[in-house]
Amino acid sequence: MPDARVDGDQLVADVTVIGGASRDGLATVLAFANAGLRVNVNDADAAATEMLRSGRLPFVEHGGTQILADALDGKRLVFTNSPQAISPTGPVIIAVGTDVDEFDNPDRERLTRCLENLLPHLTDDRLVVLRAGVLPGTTDWVAAYLRDRGFSNPVVFCPERVVQGYGVRENEWVPQLVGSATAQGEEKAIALFAPVVSEFVALTPIEAEFARLFNNAYRYIDIAATNEFYLIARSAGVDYHRVLLGMQHNNPRARNIPNPGFAAGPNLLLDTQKVTAYAGHKFGLSRAATMINEGIVLHIVADLLGRFDIPNMTIGLLGMAFKAESDDIRASLSYKFKKVLKLHARNVLTTDPYVTSDPDILPLHEVVERSDLLVLCTPHACYRSVDLQSKPVVDVWRFLSDGNLIR
Repeated sequence: MPDARVDGDQLVADVTVIGGASRDGLATVLAFANAGLRVNVNDADAAATEMLRSGRLPFVEHGGTQILADALDGKRLVFTNSPQAISPTGPVIIAVGTDVDEFDNPDRERLTRCLENLLPHLTDDRLVVLRAGVLPGTTDWVAAYLRDRGFSNPVVFCPERVVQGYGVRENEWVPQLVGSATAQGEEKAIALFAPVVSEFVALTPIEAEFARLFNNAYRYIDIAATNEFYLIARSAGVDYHRVLLGMQHNNPRARNIPNPGFAAGPNLLLDTQKVTAYAGHKFGLSRAATMINEGIVLHIVADLLGRFDIPNMTIGLLGMAFKAESDDIRASLSYKFKKVLKLHARNVLTTDPYVTSDPDILPLHEVVERSDLLVLCTPHACYRSVDLQSKPVVDVWRFLSDGNLIR
């Protein structure tokens, strides 16, 4: 039976987004609704869909609040929580990707479960779009999965490539990759996304899958390189940020070298792991990058143990989200830092202006007041103007200008 809160007429929509209340799906939902389409937000997380129904975003999406309010006023959103409540017509976008297990082996379990639940309610020939990151070959695998069960739906990979938390803004200008094995699927996908994007790049499915993963893996490796430079310079007693400034000054070949910092999160790290899984663990740069990026917190802790009486100190961590201006703590190195520090320090306190899902988060003023040493883990903009009470601060990012920074 369809969801109790919607009847058959209410289910009619221009497009259904499965996983539409998730971080992988909501930016897509808002983009379509903002373009005037009616969207069925289909998600098993009833709490998240209820928040959206009430006009609140379940996580940070900059610029999304007003779009959500306008879409609700215009009755362009319908919220459902079960596979049988997908709209009877229109394309189906699946914002559920593939995973890797703890040994970096391919894992399609989540996506397979989604397809199994969807099949009894999926009519033939409707466009099926995969939106989240997937292992290479997955789009063709889904098409074969449907064919083996008597369906002839065109299956296209149209990855979301925007910066998390800024999808509403970036969907308007980031070119949309369209990975289709058929001209029919390509035409249908372009027609679907035409109201929300301005440029398309047509590829085969596996080309589009690699393009998404390689983009994030390259960025992850890029940050690993600058993090290792930072550690080498630090071991020599040299300020790497001054070195980087010298490298980049009026030199276009060096301008894209990133600053050092904590590189993690659900896209950079996990997409790199997906490439590793596909390559049969022969992606050596992935291993090296992971060791550097995941290991930087261990280097910092070791340095602090050599410079301070850490066992008798309270350490305050500023920022627990995996990146600035976000509330997402998935794969955040701040938590690895916390776990390692707790083995040595008297106490470890944490604060973050965005994170609401962690009961251990304390107000910023309390963490600053109680701490003997502060560590900037996430460079949220608000920290630039905070009075740190002349406490010593570790700032890998060189984000702050306080006179008590530890280099």
